[in-house]
Amino acid sequence: MGRSALLVVLVAVFGLYLQQGISLLSVRSQAHHQQAEVARLQHENAQLATQQESLQNPASIQQAARALGMVKPGERPYVVTGLPAH
Repeated sequence: MGRSALLVVLVAVFGLYLQQGISLLSVRSQAHHQQAEVARLQHENAQLATQQESLQNPASIQQAARALGMVKPGERPYVVTGLPAH
């Protein structure tokens, strides 16, 4: 009877250690995924900060407007047609 009780206690303790080990691996995996997400978001934030600086620069604003076909007041827009295709 004593050996059976000891065996039950030993199995219960082993089960608790196994559960904690699995929990530790799960938390470590989640931490790794979250660190990767943080790195991705920091990279995206740096790109957005660069884009914000670019959009506040008058020269880049003018370049973007010209690419959209806008002209300054008083300028005459010209359209060149009939060019050969390359």
